[in-house]
Amino acid sequence: MSDLTLDAAQTIVATALATARSLALKPLAVVVLDARGALKAASVEDGTSLKRAEIAAAKANGALALGIGSRAIATRAEAQAYFVAAVNHVAGPFGLVPVPGGVLIRHQGRILGAVGISGDTSDNDETAAVSGIEAAGLQADTGA
Repeated sequence: MSDLTLDAAQTIVATALATARSLALKPLAVVVLDARGALKAASVEDGTSLKRAEIAAAKANGALALGIGSRAIATRAEAQAYFVAAVNHVAGPFGLVPVPGGVLIRHQGRILGAVGISGDTSDNDETAAVSGIEAAGLQADTGA
């Protein structure tokens, strides 16, 4: 696979949401970006708070901007707060949110895109993202 397909992106979204419902998570926003950072697929469940889609997009965008899952960005933010804050200013229109829930989508080591999820705890957001990526037959890179 050379590019993230629409079918794969839609599988990621659908499975992430199905996983969230099976775990009784709070309503989620799921955003899938391709390797260029362009929006590929997104869905926001009923009952999410106002800015969840933007937070999800920023988690995915941050992972792409730094080439690491947002769990690793969170760790780096603790050690290098000024660096992460500075990167946020140059990370494009989505910015970045340095907490788990932004997961790189890989195929044979190559980054195809990233999924960002927001709505529940960051750990639960990440769990839903990983389930979606794996359901699409791709590899999840959380930055752990």
